[in-house]
Amino acid sequence: MEIAFGSRLKHAWNAFLGNEFFKYSHSLGPSYSYRPDRPIFSRGNERSIITSVYNRIALDAASIGIQHVRLDDDGRFTEVINSSLNGCLTLEANLDQTGRAFIQDVVMSMLDEGCVAIVPTDTDLDPETGSFKIETMRTGKIVEWYPKHVKVRVYNENRGEKQDVILPKSGVAIIENPFFAVMNEPNSTMQRLIRKLNILDAIDEQSGSGKLNLIIQLPYVIKTEARRQQAEKRRKDIEEQLSDSKYGVAYTDGTEHVVQLNRPIDNNLMSQIEYLTSMLYSQLGITQGILDGTADDRTKLNYDNRTIEPILSAIVDEMKRKFLTKTARSQKQSILFFRDPFRLVPINDIAEIADKMTRNEIMTSNEIRQKIGMKPSKDPKADELRNSNLSAPKEEGNQPPSTSEGGNVQNEPEV
Repeated sequence: MEIAFGSRLKHAWNAFLGNEFFKYSHSLGPSYSYRPDRPIFSRGNERSIITSVYNRIALDAASIGIQHVRLDDDGRFTEVINSSLNGCLTLEANLDQTGRAFIQDVVMSMLDEGCVAIVPTDTDLDPETGSFKIETMRTGKIVEWYPKHVKVRVYNENRGEKQDVILPKSGVAIIENPFFAVMNEPNSTMQRLIRKLNILDAIDEQSGSGKLNLIIQLPYVIKTEARRQQAEKRRKDIEEQLSDSKYGVAYTDGTEHVVQLNRPIDNNLMSQIEYLTSMLYSQLGITQGILDGTADDRTKLNYDNRTIEPILSAIVDEMKRKFLTKTARSQKQSILFFRDPFRLVPINDIAEIADKMTRNEIMTSNEIRQKIGMKPSKDPKADELRNSNLSAPKEEGNQPPSTSEGGNVQNEPEV
């Protein structure tokens, strides 16, 4: 039904016309030219290739869903609990981040700093009083450690700035990098690689700074102070000629000799960087194919099991320990992560896998259709967990009795 013109005018709203109130008569708080809550790398990591490794691992970890679930008596998944904690993990973690962006933020901060805190910023009750319901969560940097408390630097969305707060360890999920010895120790492989890359960057800046690196051999011996002043004057004269000249041309005396030193000097810095890079990739379970997307199934499986799984297990176990009370765990509540096995399957193998899954009564037809992006079928048989290649079993009451030879029994008249 079409809306009347008067009703349109009554309920109409325009973003530009409603902005005058905030422009002239309302304070919105501090403003920034960049997003203030995004993670900032430390120790110059943002200037090296280490950032790409962090980002790749964080993206792959955030692509795996984490949910608040209920288990059965055997510890098997039965259903997803529709709670505020599950909403933070899957839909909206806070005002600025979705659930997936929040997990990516957690992993990137953990890899960079070595240890990160997940802070419940909004709860229905004080976390120190007992059980509480988590409404929003933020990633925090731990700046000071105490016996039973930590000082965390976390973004305050009400004030628009990062703020240091002291919180009990029992109410904050403290996640340590499983690869701390490889990535965050002062003399670890990654820290050595970062130092070598910084040296290489410094050498590149010097070579590209525009310096001529010349040595001028004067026709006299510089041993006295007067000769030294004369040589200094001659050097400044040549510098002024080069800087003031349109094409950078200068003249020298016929008895003077100019030696150029900007030839590359060979060293083993690049070979050391290549060695440390390959060593780091092997210790983290990463290959070049993982970074450029050309890895095969076995390489991707090895990467998921050796790199992504320990990171997600550290996050899930700590959240389960801190955010679920003993009563909740006794009620079979848990936090699990689920990897989609169909995400990396080529389209040519989908049909064969779907046939095996339905034939062996592992998945229903509608579950298969959902995995390949199709709408579920309204046929009731599509939700039945049975092999469609076999005939449906008949009711026992409708089956005619059979003789030992396999034929039907005929009703004979009594004698």
